Amino acid sequence: MTIDTPQPALSAAHEALLAQVPVGEHSVIEAETVAYEHEGAPLEGYLARDVQADERRPGILVLHDWYGVADNVRMRAQMLARRGYVAFAADLYGAGVRPRGDEAPAEAGKYYRDLSLLRARVAAGFSWLQQHPAVDPARLAVIGYCFGGTAALEFARTGAPLRGVVSFHGGLIAHDPSDAAAITASLLVLTGGSDPVVPDEAVVAFENELRSAPHVDWQITTYSGAPHAFTIPGGDSYRPVADARSWRAMACFLDEVFG
Repeated sequence: MTIDTPQPALSAAHEALLAQVPVGEHSVIEAETVAYEHEGAPLEGYLARDVQADERRPGILVLHDWYGVADNVRMRAQMLARRGYVAFAADLYGAGVRPRGDEAPAEAGKYYRDLSLLRARVAAGFSWLQQHPAVDPARLAVIGYCFGGTAALEFARTGAPLRGVVSFHGGLIAHDPSDAAAITASLLVLTGGSDPVVPDEAVVAFENELRSAPHVDWQITTYSGAPHAFTIPGGDSYRPVADARSWRAMACFLDEVFG
């Protein structure tokens, strides 16, 4: 169900970035909070779409960084809606769980230590989006930021019926034994060249695992000088050039996988 409550304003930095994406002449973008659940745990996501669209649109599941469903993914969902997609920011933590400061790594750590739970939380959001009447269920993708980038790649390993997966500065976890053979989606991994969370050896290990599944279509792009969280405005790590380039890379990728 949707919750008819006023949406909080985005921060000035996020509003400025959102303003760079124009709204179509006949589009009406609306956003709403969505209540759903996973095995009895209440979750609260965020849906953005063009309510004037008269045909089913591709659906994009947007996965949050370790601060939860906050300004960054709400802004990204609206940006995607302005590009013609139905965008749903899934809640991986639970309703009301929006950590700040030192609470965030501790909350994210619960899921890094239980990847099965992380995949299941993504699956709950994916199922909700897949069944939305405005969505074309044959054209679905998942994108994620930081923690959400890791979650997106983990979900790809479930073999879910996805056209594409995009990870923005997400952690790259190589699995042994590998389950990369289950991946059916095309992968686009966008990482920072100065990211201590994802050093060169982690990138190489991830690439080598993907090479063990030769049917998987994948691409890794590294942005020089970009630290971790380079797409999140308002912070010291934000790099506007790398953010703009990675967004354009994602847009081209989605155009391709959705045909």
